[in-house]
Amino acid sequence: MEQAKVISGNTADEIWRKIEADFEANPDFFEYRAVIEQDGVSVMLDIDIDLGGGFEGGYALTRFVSNLKNFDDFRFSLHRQDIIDGIGKLFGMQDVRLGYPELDKNLIVKTNNEKRLVDLMSDELVREVILSLPEFNFHIGHHSSANTQVESAFLELRIDDGVTNPVRLRSLYNVFIKVLKKVDLDNDSLIRYL
Repeated sequence: MEQAKVISGNTADEIWRKIEADFEANPDFFEYRAVIEQDGVSVMLDIDIDLGGGFEGGYALTRFVSNLKNFDDFRFSLHRQDIIDGIGKLFGMQDVRLGYPELDKNLIVKTNNEKRLVDLMSDELVREVILSLPEFNFHIGHHSSANTQVESAFLELRIDDGVTNPVRLRSLYNVFIKVLKKVDLDNDSLIRYL
């Protein structure tokens, strides 16, 4: 796998000019890994495309991941509803209702703090971009790491497609950062959710 390069800058425009230059220099890439550093936040961008061959079907993945500095027990997971999820709902599978009809209709929502997730999804741009992923399987969630000695938590946006359009990628990144900033709260900000 390709070594992750560090991309930083004083502004988002500066950072994305560097990413666009990488894409222009190698328009037919199959792997791209970068750590985007902006305003004290590090986000891993990982794009992996395998066309397969022979009897292999191939796969594609775009992923944003960031460790959380301040975290509590809040967890959530959103993914596109598929046929199996629809059948599960008919038989009583638990799915949180957020009060946003398009999200409630099209996504499977899991959380341990409905109030906080409703607030997280209150941003219209966040809902719009998440709902713009109908053609992809995707997942966005706040998780804790179970395979380390030290407790840690991270936010992940995973899309089962190789997103190589820089404008689209930047839109996804912007939403990821918005969600990250709302999830990675300091202790004083957490009080309103208790």
